[in-house]
Amino acid sequence: MQQRTIRDKRDRFLPYLLLLPVLAFAAVFKLYPIFYSAISGFHYKGNWSLRTYQLLFQDSVFINSLLVTIRMNLIMTPLQIVLSLILALMVNNTMKGIGAFRSVFYLPVTISMPVAAICFSMILSYNNGVANTMLNAIGIGTQGFFNDKGQAMACVILLCTWKGCGYWMMFFLAGLKGIDEALYEAARVDGAGYFSTLFHITLPLLRRTSLFVMVADTSINLLLFAPMKLITDGGPRGTTDVLMYEAYRQAFKYGNYNKGSAITSVLIVFTLLIVMIQFRMMADRD
Repeated sequence: MQQRTIRDKRDRFLPYLLLLPVLAFAAVFKLYPIFYSAISGFHYKGNWSLRTYQLLFQDSVFINSLLVTIRMNLIMTPLQIVLSLILALMVNNTMKGIGAFRSVFYLPVTISMPVAAICFSMILSYNNGVANTMLNAIGIGTQGFFNDKGQAMACVILLCTWKGCGYWMMFFLAGLKGIDEALYEAARVDGAGYFSTLFHITLPLLRRTSLFVMVADTSINLLLFAPMKLITDGGPRGTTDVLMYEAYRQAFKYGNYNKGSAITSVLIVFTLLIVMIQFRMMADRD
C-alpha cells in the first residue's frame, strides 16, 4: 500500500519534472527579457521615474512608429488570413496531383525571413531588379518599390504575405479535415449550394482554428523586424518604421537602452490588448 502511494506521487509529479527544462528555458530567454525591458523603461538618468514613458509619448518618431505598426497590421493580418483560408479551400480535395500544389504553396514557409527579404530586395531593386527590367520592357517604367514612400509598405506586406500564407494555410487545412463529411452530404441533400455550405457549415466550424490563426498571425506581424533591418531601414521617411525596429534602433544604434526597453514594453502591452480583443470577438457564444 505504501509503495503504491509513493508510485502514485511519483507519477503525479513526473509530467512537471519533464516540463522543468522547457519552463526554465522559457523563463531565462522569454520571461526574463520581458521583465527586464519593463523595469528598464522606468529608469531615467539613473533614477526610478515615469519620465521615459512621458517623453516617449511626446516623441513624434515613436508616434509615427505606432501609427505605421497599426496601419500595416490592419492591412496585412486580414489579407493573410483571407488568402490562407482561400488557399486551404482550394487544396482541400483529393484530386490527383493536389499534393504537388500544396507543396508549392507551402514552399515559401521553408525559406527564412532574412533570405526571403534579401531575395525580394534583389527582385524589386530600383537599379537592376528583375521587376523593373520587366516593367521597362512593357513600357510601364521604373518603379521605386522599397525606395518609394508610397510603395514601400505595400512591398513589405507583399513579402510577408507571400512568406506566411502557406504556413497559415496548413492550419486551416487541418481544420477543414476535421469537419465531418456527413454534414456536407446532408447539406447537399437539402439542396444547399457551395456558398451556403461555406457560410453555414465550414466557417462556423473553423471558428477555433480561425481564432488561433488570427491571434498567432497578429502577434508575429506586430513583432516584424527583418525586412526593415535588411531592406528599408525604417524608410523611406519613416513609412516602414514599425515599433519593433524603432526599439532596436533606439537601443543598439543610438545607445538609448531605456527608451528601447520602454518601446518594447509598450509593444508587448499593445499586442496583449489586441489579442484580448480578438479573443473577446471570436469567443464561442455558448
